[in-house]
Parts: sequence; C-alpha cells; structure tokens
Amino acid sequence: MKQRRLQNKKVIVTGASSGIGESIVWQIAASGGIPLLIARSTAKMKEQCDKIKQTFNTDCYYYTCDLSNKKEMMRTADLLLQDHPIIDGLINNAGFGKFQLVEEISMQDVESMFQVNVISLIHFTKMLLPHFQQKQEGHIVNIASQAGKISTPKSAVYAATKHAVIGFTNSLRMETAKDHILVTAVNLGPVDTNFFTQADPKGSYKKNVSRYMLDPNRVANRVTRNLFKQKREINMPGWMEVGSRLYHVFPGIMEKLLETQFNKK
Repeated sequence: MKQRRLQNKKVIVTGASSGIGESIVWQIAASGGIPLLIARSTAKMKEQCDKIKQTFNTDCYYYTCDLSNKKEMMRTADLLLQDHPIIDGLINNAGFGKFQLVEEISMQDVESMFQVNVISLIHFTKMLLPHFQQKQEGHIVNIASQAGKISTPKSAVYAATKHAVIGFTNSLRMETAKDHILVTAVNLGPVDTNFFTQADPKGSYKKNVSRYMLDPNRVANRVTRNLFKQKREINMPGWMEVGSRLYHVFPGIMEKLLETQFNKK
C-alpha cells in the first residue's frame, strides 16, 4: 500500500545498488516515492530503475559516483540539484567495514573506511543541506550501526566510524531544527547482505550471528515507514538496543558478562 506521505517525494539513496540501499530504493518506489540512486555500479542501478519503472509505473533516476572521490561527489551533487529542483530526502547509506584487530589492519583500510563512512557522508550532506534549508523542510537519514554504541573486538575502526556518524547526526539534528529539517540515525545490528563479503571474508562472524541477522527488506520497510516523520533514532534489533543502554550505564559489568558475545568476529 502506498504511503501518501511519500507520494512523489524525491529521495536520494547512496550505496543504492545492493544490500540495504537496494531494498530501501524498492520500498520508496512501492510507497509512491521517487528514488534517486547513487552508487558505483551503473549496470546494477540501470537494471533496478528499469524494473522499478515497469513494476510501479514511476520515475527512477540513477547517478554513477564513487563517494570516496571528492570531485565525483561534487559533480554528482551539482547534477542532482540541476536535474531536480526539489529534493525531499537524503539517505546516507553507503559504507563498508573490515573486521580486523588494530595491530593487523592496514592504515590504507583505516583511511578508506573513514573516507567513505564518515568524511564522504558529512561532505555530501553539506552539499545538500543548503537546498533543504532554503525550502525549510527535508529529511536526512544516516545509516549508522549498533557498533557505534557498543564497540567489540576486531571492529575498533569500523565502530569508530559509526561513533562518528552518530555524533554527527545528533549535532546536525539540533543545528537544523530551526529549519524544520528532520534528522534520523539508523542503528542496526548485523544485516544479511553482501556487507560481510568484505568485512568478514572467512565468513566466521556471519556464521556465528546468523540466527539473529536482520532481513534487509524488514530494515528497509522500517526506514521507509519513518521517512518524513520526527524520529530521532531507529534501532534494530530491539534487544540489542536494550543491551547498548545497559552497556552505557554499566560498561565494565557488561563487558565481563557479554565477553563471549563480544568475541563473535
């Protein structure tokens, strides 16, 4: 069923060619919105848009961009604003992780993770923010992680990037309240996507947490249902959010009690 709240709303989704981003794109179209896809894979996005147009008889646009490349990102932002005089929402979904001990991870991987997960997210948001401020409305959704609330072994760098995203999101929300811009952080546990192909090549972590992995379509549905609503955070799964709250009150005790759970990677 289409949500009138999303009817003809144009929403940018980064990292749109696979995983959570792809699912969100389909949910937006199914809800009457118009998705604006950004990713590196032109072929995948074209295929998605063609299918969306056929399925929902709606518009769908895609823009090829490597968000780690500053010039490409600036060019894409300019092109988006030229092509679409009104953009209603931005979902910063692009990101990746590598699960390794601090002593093992390369500085190249550290810098790449911060570039894509944090710096590009902030930069792209800054380029779209004046548009939302001018129209005095909009919704910025940043896909963070439960890792940004509870760090675990082998995820020090990835968790640090998501801590940064949550901190940025919380400050941005307060700064833009006067402009009637909604800002939401989405904090997820493990989601059953191709994220783990790069994050966990051996597959041990995915195997260890398979019983409580989130379905990307369920995540996308939750995100889409809360678009253009005043929602501070979306936290999934619920039990993990309860755990994170207890962790912040009793960090030492929780680390001892959950030592086995924390060492799944």
